[in-house]
Amino acid sequence: MSSQMSIHDEIKEQQQKTKKMTLKGKFAYFWDYYKIHTLVVILVTAFVISFIRSYVTHKDYGFYATLINAASPTVSDETSALWADEFLEFAGIDSDDYQVYIDTTVVISEDTGTPYAAGSREKMLAMMQVGEINAIISDTEAFEGYAQMEYFYDLSSIFTKEELAPYQDYLYYTDAASFGKDSDDILAYEELQKAVYEQDIDHANPSSMENPIAVGICIPADGNKLADAGYYTYLADNHTMFQGHPSQTVLGIPVSSKEPQLALKFLEYLGVSSAR
Repeated sequence: MSSQMSIHDEIKEQQQKTKKMTLKGKFAYFWDYYKIHTLVVILVTAFVISFIRSYVTHKDYGFYATLINAASPTVSDETSALWADEFLEFAGIDSDDYQVYIDTTVVISEDTGTPYAAGSREKMLAMMQVGEINAIISDTEAFEGYAQMEYFYDLSSIFTKEELAPYQDYLYYTDAASFGKDSDDILAYEELQKAVYEQDIDHANPSSMENPIAVGICIPADGNKLADAGYYTYLADNHTMFQGHPSQTVLGIPVSSKEPQLALKFLEYLGVSSAR
């Protein structure tokens, strides 16, 4: 009872103090005594509203593309968002239920020990395992690394000759003979891969391989949206080489993708099929 009386008395005392104050004075008095409580309430309320809004408005991905090592200081941060909106309409994806996302933040450098590189790899692996990523675009070196781990579809197994015809001159091949899938010796496998990377290999020439598989489609250095926007221009600017040949920009389709046809649609949107 005494505690209830003390609270009541305190409230009454506060009312007496503010009774003759101006509106500005009352606000200042209130802020001095209750600002911490007010800030806590505001933050909690904002979090609840944000959570509810995110839950209500969340949409599954109708298409998700990852551009690895694409960053360029000349490209606007709004470019990928604009492409996502345009491709949503171009591909006829239902905007009421789905969204499109084009991720240009993934950087996988040669220094795989850095926290950012490790985080990028973990993010990629996790998203590919659950089938979130529909298309991966990358420079040749990073692309071949995933190709050697058998992460990409053999394009001839999911598309007809007619569907691949517009890209026949752009097909990227990897040699399945170098996969080393059945090797239990990690060190031996790494040595095998190192030897493969040091070879002079033309990935546009399947006749030079023992067991060629078309796992990607090269995107020309000009005449398409990717080139016009400035993505991957550093490859030509720096004369980047890989396995004895100029590094290229390549698109592949993860074997976990449930909608591989959308990757071809994305190439069509980028203007690759008409860049012959």
